[in-house]
Amino acid sequence: MVKTTIAFIGGTGLYDIEGSKVIDSVKIKTPWGYPSDYITIAEIDGVTAAFLPRHGRGHRILPGEINFQANIAALKIIGVEHIVAFSAVGSLKEKIKPLDFILPDQIIDRTMNRKSTFFGNGIAGHIAFADPFCTRLHGIIESALKENKLTLHTGETLICMEGPAFSTRAESRLYRSWGAGIINMSTIPEAKLAREAEICYAVICMSTDYDCWKEDEEHVTIDMVINNLSTNAVNAKNVIKTLVSKISTPRTCACKEAARYSIVTNKNMWDKNRLNSLRKLFPNL
Repeated sequence: MVKTTIAFIGGTGLYDIEGSKVIDSVKIKTPWGYPSDYITIAEIDGVTAAFLPRHGRGHRILPGEINFQANIAALKIIGVEHIVAFSAVGSLKEKIKPLDFILPDQIIDRTMNRKSTFFGNGIAGHIAFADPFCTRLHGIIESALKENKLTLHTGETLICMEGPAFSTRAESRLYRSWGAGIINMSTIPEAKLAREAEICYAVICMSTDYDCWKEDEEHVTIDMVINNLSTNAVNAKNVIKTLVSKISTPRTCACKEAARYSIVTNKNMWDKNRLNSLRKLFPNL
């Protein structure tokens, strides 16, 4: 099995980049089940990277149905240390226009029914999540986005909602009153699990619509989302090509030791089955 330290999570065809070469396609069974689909390992300009379609090939998995635990665990098992995720988002601010790019620095979790931790069932653990995205990785991504001359917004808060229905107008207005800038259905618990697994994580958001708060615009439809996302697919691939050579640098951030002191359960009382599972993520436990 080919190992790699870089992974991209997003659409099925992100790895279909001019000059790239597919090396392997693997489906890994983890203690938390199988990931959304096969993980494609591709070589881009001499650098290997993994690509995982979050919703499966053909977009057949709803946000609330994604096995986020298996997705992150599978990437950790193949050696991934950096995850750059891509996500379609609705805009909650006039200045964030459809087709703009956004690097959020905060999240408000509005999900309800998702497994958001690898801990539990006999081994309790708690991680720090005050800053949900890797700031070192953010700096690298921001540079790549600017290099591609893309309209970029930073310093925004992302609302992650349960879905699969889009917001009501009242909800959209509420999120705006909180000062949030964008909304999606997929970054939680992806970001939390990546932090637990000690993987650097950041999400590149691509605005597709104005949600439903803006009454002088057509409210969000799936056709609108898909059309605008397709338009930005070329930009996303160009960003990936710029990023791959920049990401594979030594990690100096706290992400690599995020779970070091997280377990609070007395070691003599650790559940053996849970310990065997966690050792897939933390071999030194």
